[in-house]
Amino acid sequence: MINYIWFFILLGGIILGIFTGGGEAISKAVVDSAQNTTAFVIKLTGLLCLWCGVLKIAEKSGLTSKLTSLLRPVLKLLFREASRDEKALEAITMNLTANMMGLSNAATPAGIKAMEEMDRVNIEKGRATDDMALFLVLNGACIQLLPTTVMSIRAAAGSANPAAMLIPAIVSTTVAAVVGIICCKILQRYF
Repeated sequence: MINYIWFFILLGGIILGIFTGGGEAISKAVVDSAQNTTAFVIKLTGLLCLWCGVLKIAEKSGLTSKLTSLLRPVLKLLFREASRDEKALEAITMNLTANMMGLSNAATPAGIKAMEEMDRVNIEKGRATDDMALFLVLNGACIQLLPTTVMSIRAAAGSANPAAMLIPAIVSTTVAAVVGIICCKILQRYF
């Protein structure tokens, strides 16, 4: 349905532009926006490749394994069943680490792997456990210690200070994560 709405909005704008004598301006705007978008995507792709490479190096060097051992006490409190399985815990940590670095695109495969690992140890296959629900909340509201994607977008868009939003991002994502954990723990108790 939304496709039809967008189509009619676009078609209506083009028809209105042509009838009001703005056909040339519409053509110029389409070409300019296509050029700007292409240049922006190329800049952004390079920056995202850099940060994904950094994450891969962290994984290969064993940094994520060390981070898992550091986070293990906290993760054991949060994820009761999943914390008993090393593979599930490592996949959860990999996803949360990527999210903390602001690499949501790199976190997606680790998130899928974490869900698969948690389902592997799940007694009721195909039914979400409390740990899975909590992981999903943390995946969506993870603390952003280094929001690299947002900083990359700001840098590619020509921001004078791409990291200006670092402290507000840390504060707001921390609050979101804490509220998400509290809500999940309350709902786990009653449902």
